[in-house]
Amino acid sequence: MSDKRTLEDNRASAMDMNLSDFDQDSGGIETSHNMDFLLDIPLEITVELGSSKINIGDLLKLSQGSVVELNKLTDEPLDIYVNKKLMAHGEVVVVNEKFGIRLTNIVSPGERVKGLT
Repeated sequence: MSDKRTLEDNRASAMDMNLSDFDQDSGGIETSHNMDFLLDIPLEITVELGSSKINIGDLLKLSQGSVVELNKLTDEPLDIYVNKKLMAHGEVVVVNEKFGIRLTNIVSPGERVKGLT
């Protein structure tokens, strides 16, 4: 009988517990602190100007000054990949004599999911 009573007491204690009872200063974990480590994860950003297919014979004929035609038109936006996943489109800008990219469109999460298939 005492075992049954102890079990019922434990159930009542567990049901009475509320998440707001946890004090963040005494061992509770604050969400923003949990996510801070994500801010230091390095990501690779790649900007694709265009692409082309070429056979080996033509590749071997290339020399300094050769021009390889790409599949994109000059007014088309560039594709911006983050860790090899298309994330945005943009255009080339020059900042302090270095190339940069101005984002013109961020790919929506729905479009990113469609790209996985």
